[in-house]
Amino acid sequence: MAGGDAILIDVRDAKDYEAGHIPGAVNMADIFTYLAETTEGGLRTLQDTFANLFADYGLDGKKTAIIYEDALHTRYGASCRGYWILRYLGYPHVGILDGGLSAWRRAGGAFTTEVTTPVRTQFPLSINADLMATYADVRAALGSATVRLLDNRDRVEWLGESSSPYGIDFAPRKGRIPGAVWIEWYEFMHVTDNHASFRTAQEIRALAASRGLFPGDDIIIYCFKGARAANTYVALALAGFTRLRIYMGSWNEWSRNPALPIEDGLPRAAAPYRVKPDGAGVE
Repeated sequence: MAGGDAILIDVRDAKDYEAGHIPGAVNMADIFTYLAETTEGGLRTLQDTFANLFADYGLDGKKTAIIYEDALHTRYGASCRGYWILRYLGYPHVGILDGGLSAWRRAGGAFTTEVTTPVRTQFPLSINADLMATYADVRAALGSATVRLLDNRDRVEWLGESSSPYGIDFAPRKGRIPGAVWIEWYEFMHVTDNHASFRTAQEIRALAASRGLFPGDDIIIYCFKGARAANTYVALALAGFTRLRIYMGSWNEWSRNPALPIEDGLPRAAAPYRVKPDGAGVE
């Protein structure tokens, strides 16, 4: 920051940013609030929206973008979502402030209420499609022997008791994508006195293995809108998992399409998803 080589992006709400932030940081709450669709048009809108926002903040491909939030566990993975979006857009230099503002404060870092106005530039858009799973990719993966689905939402969502973190009935259907395994996103972190850090690589691999997930597996992660999934994406990537995609539309998109199947109620012991021979439903 002192040398002008980095741009800090604060993903908190505007009121929190205005109350005090890291000197020089800019505010982009859209990173957390944006609800994506993974249709062809939806992906194009996502790309255009964020390429334009990041251009406004001076990300020219040379400067390092550093994303931060309160702490890794407090805003549903918002800083990791920003990191993942920038990687999906092909930005070459991006990182996460480890521990967020909690760690910054513990280290005696300065705060300010002064607002920085960056100079708009040309954002170097270069889509990395390998990081994105669309709803069509997820539907094609149902019953697959080679693609694994990982649901990392909160327990009440996994059990179909609530549709989202925004409210029990925010989305039209409750449940989960058939055949997915579940690891709640909090499990990938150690949390002490409101300070969160990712578990060790060995701990993360052991946790994933308990659900039959291994570093070489082709894994699609989903949550409600791709924020908690991004937090888990970072945790697994740090632990050596190399074939990871995020279903960015996640449950918000899946639940709104009645043509897409869901499983609700108590989990059916991870029974494989199979389309009935007559095409009438699943078994």
